[in-house]
Amino acid sequence: MIAPEKPFLQPLKRRWLPAEMATPPKLPEHNRAIPLKPHYALLINPFYPKDPVASFGKHVLTPSLALTSFAATTPDHWEVKYWDENLLDGPPPLSPIPQVVGITVHLTFSNRAFELARWYRRHGAKIILGGLHVLSCPEECAPHADALALGDGVQLWPRILSDVEKGCLQATYAAGYDNDYCEDPPPRRSLLPRNSFLTTTSLIATRGCHNRCGFCYLATDGLRMPYRMRDPRQVAEEFAADRQPYAVFIDNNLGSRRDYLRSLCQALRPLKKIWSAAVSIDVTDDAGLIREMALAGCTGVFIGFESLSDENLSEARKKTPKTSDYARRVRLLHNYGIQVNGSFVLGFDHDRKDVFARTADWIEQNRLECATFHILTPYPATPLFKQMEAEGRLLHRDWSRYDTAHTVFRPRHMTPEELEQGYRWIYQRLFSHRSIWRRRPEDWYAVPLYLSMSYLYKRSNWFWHLLIKHDLVHAVWTPLVELTRARHVRYRAHILRTDNSTLLAGSAVSAGV
Repeated sequence: MIAPEKPFLQPLKRRWLPAEMATPPKLPEHNRAIPLKPHYALLINPFYPKDPVASFGKHVLTPSLALTSFAATTPDHWEVKYWDENLLDGPPPLSPIPQVVGITVHLTFSNRAFELARWYRRHGAKIILGGLHVLSCPEECAPHADALALGDGVQLWPRILSDVEKGCLQATYAAGYDNDYCEDPPPRRSLLPRNSFLTTTSLIATRGCHNRCGFCYLATDGLRMPYRMRDPRQVAEEFAADRQPYAVFIDNNLGSRRDYLRSLCQALRPLKKIWSAAVSIDVTDDAGLIREMALAGCTGVFIGFESLSDENLSEARKKTPKTSDYARRVRLLHNYGIQVNGSFVLGFDHDRKDVFARTADWIEQNRLECATFHILTPYPATPLFKQMEAEGRLLHRDWSRYDTAHTVFRPRHMTPEELEQGYRWIYQRLFSHRSIWRRRPEDWYAVPLYLSMSYLYKRSNWFWHLLIKHDLVHAVWTPLVELTRARHVRYRAHILRTDNSTLLAGSAVSAGV
């Protein structure tokens, strides 16, 4: 057991961060007239600085689904393009000027979104801002936009373009999330640079979550997102249509309705493809469902453990099993060949200086293949933000530092500097050679593939920079994905053989043999 004080005593390695991963591309300063192209819409995902202690690879695993979903509702007589500044291809297209520029706004990159809005607006484009920050802080975003899109952009985007054509654009458009989810068209993935992502098949089958944790963006004032489900056959058809071996479900919690997840697994199983998804740990209440997930191609789950303290979870209003039962539930997932990426939030009110070492020890003891860490961050308009504000614990409102990698409030039992130091230390430990080896799978046949992926994902930021810069992400990851898929297909056959052997043994016992 590592002494609790060790993270604060040992020096940390300085992490490499190239300039173009830290600073957005420069926009030209000239004032010359640039032609404006009617019926041309540009959708932009703005640049945000990367955290040097985490993996650069997580930013290009799969593209944003929101913008391609909006693009799918664009009228045929409009030209639409997609641009993600985080792919290191420079600034977005600047000539000709689009008639409409739609920009998604998150609080951590709101300043860059506003900079882009000012530039395009100065050259004649109509600026539409949408996203969570627009919903939580509309008064901050309004001066930078011709129109704000509050809520479901899939419903709003066609209305906005129609009003642009008519010359009657409104200042604000609002839509809820009560519509029939099955009516939404599939995302327009043809706009995406396929070579820039591990997979372009980012899927969403459900919307909403049965938890409403006080620190989660789903608890934002004004955001009412009832649980909605798409037809499982529709989801399977979308997966098959993109012709990728691997998909990532970006649902907040794919397992909120177990009966639905079971139906979805039955629809995905014939595809013989692999996928990963975010689920809550209580999905393991049903061992049979975990078996169905494995047979349907699930090779990994992202689980928001958040904390190993029941007191922290209770105060955060998270509905979850007792933390003492987490280890057994992780073993159940591992028994079916499903890897676990655990998400942990650091800095809750019951966390002390030993939280970093205790969390790291638990992750290694239970062989979590991957772990993601976040400093507790009070997002604007959430219950946590209101609590911190009322208690006078907020340090500032510099949204660029509300990125879960910086401390923006006063913790109860450590200093802000100690919390940041512990965050950097736990990533350094979990990305170390020793920790990667300690967390290797018990199945030795799975170890080579695990090591390959671990070293590429966790210890190769210099390499990720080159892959992203030269559009090689898909080419490098595809062989590993295909090996994973082939191994999982064999593992499925093993599960079925085991089930049949158990069934035959049970029949023999029943017959008195």
